[in-house]
Amino acid sequence: MSHGLATTPFGRRTMSLALVAAQVNARNTAPEKTVHKWKVVQALTEAKDKLGIPDRAIAVLNALLSFHQETTMTAGDALVVFPSNAKLIARAHGVAPTTLRRHLAILVDAGIVIRRDSPNGKRYARRGEGGEIAEAYGFDLKPLVARAEEFEQLAAEVVAERKALRLARERVTLARRDITKLIAMGLEEGVPGDWASLHMAYLEVIGRLKRSAQPETLASISLELEDMAAEIAKHLELFVNSLKTDGNESQSGHHKQNSNTDPHESEPAFQKNRGETVETSPEGQGNVDPAPVIDDEQGRDLGKDPGTPLGMVLQACPDIVEYAGSGAGEPRGIANWATFLKTASLVRAMLGISPDAWRDATETMGVVDASIVIAAILQKGDEIRFPGGYLRSLTEKKREGQFSVGPILMALINTQLKARKQRGQG
Repeated sequence: MSHGLATTPFGRRTMSLALVAAQVNARNTAPEKTVHKWKVVQALTEAKDKLGIPDRAIAVLNALLSFHQETTMTAGDALVVFPSNAKLIARAHGVAPTTLRRHLAILVDAGIVIRRDSPNGKRYARRGEGGEIAEAYGFDLKPLVARAEEFEQLAAEVVAERKALRLARERVTLARRDITKLIAMGLEEGVPGDWASLHMAYLEVIGRLKRSAQPETLASISLELEDMAAEIAKHLELFVNSLKTDGNESQSGHHKQNSNTDPHESEPAFQKNRGETVETSPEGQGNVDPAPVIDDEQGRDLGKDPGTPLGMVLQACPDIVEYAGSGAGEPRGIANWATFLKTASLVRAMLGISPDAWRDATETMGVVDASIVIAAILQKGDEIRFPGGYLRSLTEKKREGQFSVGPILMALINTQLKARKQRGQG
């Protein structure tokens, strides 16, 4: 059909300016323009979110295109396909009739295809002499040819945005790993520094991370985290350089008498945890991984960075170390997250916390944070008369977004530092 007028839809379907524009655009396309139909569909699939087209509508479009025999589509050729709904349903993998009609309407409203309705609304073709199709009523695929470049450009934008999002997430992941491992090292090695404040600042930044964060937000957060990691690395570098200087002075004969047998005791830094054992890597360095990918005792995957260094947890809750390695032949101490979680599970049962309360806590907080809360409850001792009720209360606060383990760990660390200071003054 090429009478030059807009083809209005049959029945109660209404006409719109968008449909008129789609028809005008298709009619003004150069007759010799040719596109590969499946490449156009591929571009449409990439750009579907920008066009507001659901996945099922793409499946219906694939079914429509299967009735066009050629792989290529030329604007000057007859591009009207006229399958019945029954045949379309079969090629669209058995979608429901109402679903088919709804997604056909979506494709028409988006200007992907054009309705060429017959006088009675049915789809068919009239053939002329020689068996060639003279008139066809159904769905015109010409908009796919007319808008092929537009779809390709939108697809390229989507690919670029996806790449930017992936790169931004990688930067955040790397910065988080650097910060947690550097803080853990600073704690384990007794490096002087306000590690508590640094960790609180880190938790505040990652608290703004959302699963649906856009590249701009991720880029801003990654810059903050990278600056923080650089600041920590610089502080550690200065400390290492100071150790080298002290070593050079001792070699040159400058001996300083110090009756303090613990070189870190007089520094305003976190001390190594009592009872803690540190695994040694092949290179001979202490290795306590603050961001493992491990399973707990039930085999549940803990996933990525728990956000809290293990050293800081043990600094805040040293009492839990006494319950580690309680089995026959097991060494006492906590050197990794797997051992910590196993110990927390044992302590949970010892405190009389019900399996139901524990299951609710792990599902809401995650296994790591729930285990940290168990360690904190043990550390508080008689301050908490009903451990099960206390855990349920924190679980409910977490569910409402009003709780994180950072503040409770900081409070425990500050309490220990104050007690140590008072003992020193006494």
